[in-house]
Amino acid sequence: MQCPFCGGDKDKVIDSRSSDGGRAVRRRRMCLCCNRRFTTYERSEESVRITVLKKDGSRSPYDRQRILSGLEKACYKRPVSDRQLLRIVEAVEESIFRNYDKEVPSSFIGDTVIEILRRVDKVAYIRFASVYREFQDVGELIKEAKDVRDIPDETLEQGDLFKRE
Repeated sequence: MQCPFCGGDKDKVIDSRSSDGGRAVRRRRMCLCCNRRFTTYERSEESVRITVLKKDGSRSPYDRQRILSGLEKACYKRPVSDRQLLRIVEAVEESIFRNYDKEVPSSFIGDTVIEILRRVDKVAYIRFASVYREFQDVGELIKEAKDVRDIPDETLEQGDLFKRE
């Protein structure tokens, strides 16, 4: 494994444990060149051989990076850490693998992401929903924003952002 700090390729595994409900192995490593520690995750390729059934009827291989990319765009300049984004992706994957074996509708993935994102950051939720739900006019977007404003904050304090007038 190449060290993310110095680029050296000599390391030793300090700790290994199961992660993501047994679908991945988390390894804590120490670089023998610079003595810094880093974490790697190993995932079985077999577990992600699931096909996504899209709205238009086409199929494509599941790619967790697409979920992460959409989340990064929705959470741009928001107080959502990279660690939180990865936890959202892992929660979505867990839900997918718990409910589907070979094919998952893209609507299930989108709905799962949207429900989790609603609890994490309301502005990011609105950004994601505006693309995912394909609002036809500004009125639909405003209605969704008002609806989410009325839901109590759960995980992140949003400060005065959603104070009612």
